[in-house]
Amino acid sequence: MVERSYWIETLGCPKNQVDSDKLAGTLTADGLVAAAMPEDADVVVVNTCAFIETAREESVETVLALARARRPGARLVVTGCLAERYGQELAGALPEADSVAGFGVPVTLHPRVPELDLLNLPRPRSGAPWAYVKIAEGCDRKCGFCAIPSFRGPQRSRSVESILAEVDQLEAQEVVLVAQDLASFGRDQGAGERLIVPLVRAVAARVPRVRLLYLYPSDLTDELIDAVCDTGVPYFDLSLQHVSGALLRRMRRWGDGDRFLRRIDDVRRREPSAAFRSNFIVGYPGETESDHDRLLAFVAQAQLDWCGFFAFSREEGTYAAGLDGAVDTGLVGERLRELGELQDRITAERRSALVGERVEVLVDAPGVGRTHREAPEIDGVVSLPLRLRPGTFAEVEVIGAAGPDLEAA
Repeated sequence: MVERSYWIETLGCPKNQVDSDKLAGTLTADGLVAAAMPEDADVVVVNTCAFIETAREESVETVLALARARRPGARLVVTGCLAERYGQELAGALPEADSVAGFGVPVTLHPRVPELDLLNLPRPRSGAPWAYVKIAEGCDRKCGFCAIPSFRGPQRSRSVESILAEVDQLEAQEVVLVAQDLASFGRDQGAGERLIVPLVRAVAARVPRVRLLYLYPSDLTDELIDAVCDTGVPYFDLSLQHVSGALLRRMRRWGDGDRFLRRIDDVRRREPSAAFRSNFIVGYPGETESDHDRLLAFVAQAQLDWCGFFAFSREEGTYAAGLDGAVDTGLVGERLRELGELQDRITAERRSALVGERVEVLVDAPGVGRTHREAPEIDGVVSLPLRLRPGTFAEVEVIGAAGPDLEAA
């Protein structure tokens, strides 16, 4: 009997990768095997992203490319955020797909039930020394630019017990906790209390490394800072989005640059080796040249290790979609280049400053590892001697830096 095979193409954020891992585990349990390449698979699944326009374009292009590449008779299934957000409209626009389904798995792939709750499905053991673990789905916030709550729904936290069981099952050396609103974990479970701190401490008792992606700045309490630092991975991925107070209010967000700087300085006083990442939206409706100058000054002063800058995407159904004050596309491009060049210099300087230091790395693969300063698949890496075994920790000396990456011996 010839085994049926599958291929899953995952786009978007780490949360989508968790969904794909759980889907893979389900398909494997149903007797399918992973194909070596999409052209060999009986079932090709595209787990799409719909966060902004460029992500939607990439998702559609990927679907069309795999439709052309699949072998005769293979089924093509489109799932994920794009399928959930646009549903039948997408099915009509993509006749190449045999099935378009949201976050559940269509009957044609899983005969037992019409839909599966991916959030609580079991997963196979991690194939890498690290693994993402999704602790909640959905979001209760109403950020002006974000459509996620409209198709991911309100926040739905998992039980602590189910998360810890998954952590044990993965057998990973590093667990990366992910959610749309990580620090609000547990608030929706009746008591109104956030359980992120006890969860972080419980996971840290099971694995050598725990990392959090990502945190709203208003939720960065003293207790949470201490919990993160106590894990030995003082890495803070803060969702700042901008630093102009007026523009942040237009975004329906909290804070301003001065508040953010004070919190970052506070963390650094507690833990000088703390690493910081953030993302910023450029060209949000109403962004002035003065707002842009404030952001430039903040980036220069904050000296974050990692930064992403993204052009505003007008998303249907969001508050920002109806705002006036659109910023010229050419001007947005200029601002993005200016910010990117500044941050590239800062990142390179901060990486070069590590030369000569001894650091602990987790060896992810032959010749490649990460310190606490680098999140997997997102930040730079550390080039290592090939003698170091993947899945182990090693103390090495940084002997060189090239842009975002380090070399160690």
